[in-house]
Amino acid sequence: MKNLLVLLTCLLVCGTSFAQKLNKISGKITNEKTENVPYAIVKLVRLPDSNLVKSSSADLDGGFTFEEIKTGEYFLSINMVGYKTLTTAKFTVNQDVVLPAIKIESVTKQLKEVTIQGKKPYIERKIDKTVLNVEGSIVSSGNSALELLEKAPGVTVDRQNDEIKLNNKSGITVMIDGKTNFLSGADVTTLLSNMSSDQIATIELITNPSSKYDAAGAAGIINIKLKRNKAYGTNGSLSLNTGQGFQPNFPKDMYRVGLSLTLNHRVNKWNVYGTGAFNRKVGFNNINVLRSTLTSSLASSFNQNFEREMKGVAYMGKLGADYYVSDKTVIGVMVDANTINSDLNNVSQTHIREMQNSIASSNTVNQLALSDSPVGNLTANFNIKHDFDKEGTNLTFDADYSGFSNEKNDKFNAQYLDNSGTLTKTTALRNFTDAQINVVAAKSDFTWAVNKTVKVEAGLKSSYVVTHNDLISEEYLSGAWQNDVGKSNSFIYKENINAAYANFAKEWKKWQIQLGLRTEYTHSNGNSVTSNKVVDRNYLSLFPTFFVNQTLNKDNSLNYSFSRRVDRPNYQQLNPFVFYMDPYALDEGNPYLKPQFTYNYEVGYTYKEISFSLNYADTKDMITQISQQNEETRIVNVIRKNLGRAQTYSANLYFPVKVTKFWRMQNNLSMFFLKFDDGNLEGAAYTANKVAYNFNTNHSFTLPQDFSLELNFWLNTPSLRGVEQTTITQYALNAGIQKSLMNKKLKIRLSMDDIFLTNHWEGKLQYQNVNLNVVNRYLSRRGAFTINYAFGNQNVKSARNRNTATDDIKGRAGSN
Repeated sequence: MKNLLVLLTCLLVCGTSFAQKLNKISGKITNEKTENVPYAIVKLVRLPDSNLVKSSSADLDGGFTFEEIKTGEYFLSINMVGYKTLTTAKFTVNQDVVLPAIKIESVTKQLKEVTIQGKKPYIERKIDKTVLNVEGSIVSSGNSALELLEKAPGVTVDRQNDEIKLNNKSGITVMIDGKTNFLSGADVTTLLSNMSSDQIATIELITNPSSKYDAAGAAGIINIKLKRNKAYGTNGSLSLNTGQGFQPNFPKDMYRVGLSLTLNHRVNKWNVYGTGAFNRKVGFNNINVLRSTLTSSLASSFNQNFEREMKGVAYMGKLGADYYVSDKTVIGVMVDANTINSDLNNVSQTHIREMQNSIASSNTVNQLALSDSPVGNLTANFNIKHDFDKEGTNLTFDADYSGFSNEKNDKFNAQYLDNSGTLTKTTALRNFTDAQINVVAAKSDFTWAVNKTVKVEAGLKSSYVVTHNDLISEEYLSGAWQNDVGKSNSFIYKENINAAYANFAKEWKKWQIQLGLRTEYTHSNGNSVTSNKVVDRNYLSLFPTFFVNQTLNKDNSLNYSFSRRVDRPNYQQLNPFVFYMDPYALDEGNPYLKPQFTYNYEVGYTYKEISFSLNYADTKDMITQISQQNEETRIVNVIRKNLGRAQTYSANLYFPVKVTKFWRMQNNLSMFFLKFDDGNLEGAAYTANKVAYNFNTNHSFTLPQDFSLELNFWLNTPSLRGVEQTTITQYALNAGIQKSLMNKKLKIRLSMDDIFLTNHWEGKLQYQNVNLNVVNRYLSRRGAFTINYAFGNQNVKSARNRNTATDDIKGRAGSN
């Protein structure tokens, strides 16, 4: 028996060793001239089931190697741009195999005879998002990212409140390369206004994200993808743009200039990439505010005029590397840094007329406000992606750190003049604000392609945020700066969000369905150190998603979707600081703000390229801006509060038209019905509703001699946001022309925005004892000249396209 056991053990060991014997396959790719062909894509396919085993790319000498290959029969498939696809005869592997040189046939002659017209349209409608192809757009040249969004269908840029809306709904999550930038309010618009279109490849508008994304962003996600070439070898692009604002009664120094360089080097198992950019931006606002107050004994009218001139310089840089450990595993690292330094000069003049006991009087307040605001951001990412043998099955892991620094130095010097223009008083104030934000996040996602028709996704994520905000407010009294105890404060906010999600997708012949559920547990703690106020919250939320697509025939389809989403207050909105703006206006945070939750419903119909959808959004505890007016001091205090309920009914029609071979237009028309209700808003019941329309049309013309032309027109009718109303129709016509040279590697563009100077904002706020009207004219008419040169290999693309950054880290730092 003992000898038998020894014999069986030996047989098992030998059998296991034989079963685990692995082999190596190597070879070389050449052309018909026996020249080596580098970077060809080589796929190893197993017989008899024709399953893909591995894929690789040839090195600089045309050589390739497959290791750890099991015994069996195989064949190779070789692909290379400029060559015919080749499938080899089958061969047997039972030991290391060195294949003879594999010759692939060039198709250069055929390619020379074909003229390729492959320009993507500016607007692309996809099943789950709308894509703006900025990189190839002429009318986008010389614009900032914020100005591009202003032209996007369904997007409204509210320059009065520094807010971006999608389908007339607030609560947008702005992402850059799949990563949230953690800024909001005025800070995110500052960042986007300092990002040139030369840096941007596409902008994605995702109105109803799946459970894979964080639940934040009731209106959806705007994802800005920066340029990045993944071609083999060394390649890149260099862009230079300059522009000038042309607007009557505005300063002459309204020029901008930008320079950006994108580089990519891919060889063997390494892909190294980097981007550097410099932008000099300017902005100017002329704002007029008319406000009236009325008490039993005093009637007042305020006529305020503000001239705000902003100049900023931004530097942005990104450096990353991907290492292909094998044909199935990739490790990546990336560091992204940017800094923006903006100077704001705000000259204001306030004329006050008073009527008390039938006696009229007037006085004036002149103020000069100077602000220096350096903002810095450093983000680091580590990621791994592994593809399993089953195609479409993979596991990813991302770890991120983001650090933000936002400092503001504000100075306010005011002069008070009586009815005769005699100086009666002067005041001098200054604020020092320091906001530091640190975020650590990690997430892992698993995608399992069960078969060709079933896919399962699941993932975990955890993020931890700590913000420190310090405000020192001082007033110049008796020849010295003295601390204003009532305004100086220190605020610390901590937040931890832990999330898990699962998605199930199934396809039939004419049906597609996806069910998802995301759960997020949030623990937040806001501590106003100076005033000893602590708000601690814990809550668990469920966010289901549901998507159905029904194919009626080859030209017609229906789709249905549902999701629940959340918008948490941004960190500065929770900050209880009182910010001084002028002698009659203050801005204050609210630590008791609650998150707002939104239910989104959508049904859509598609006929070929034409699409029509109906949408309904129901938001509870909508975060909105409220103005409170003190009857005695007549000071307006701007705060944020939760409004009971906001409902949005909308219809959207997208219809592209190919007018001629050289003229193509894309049109988008949206209609909204907005309704707001609150049983007790500032001491009274509030209800309001409004119908609004948005229209966007883009026209592309292909002209002889490699010229092309684009026209863009957008229009937004008066709208409503809580208690604030837009009272005019905003619209603008934009145009651009392009000339391509050097086999289309060099492109020269000239464009003009708001040709007829029609884009400005007017609105009003009339609620309770607040009655004010605002006219805001900003720098909207701009001419731009852009040169873009692409160098290196721009044709041979990589075998796989992976996302290097964490998809969904959500941050909410920024201005109120």
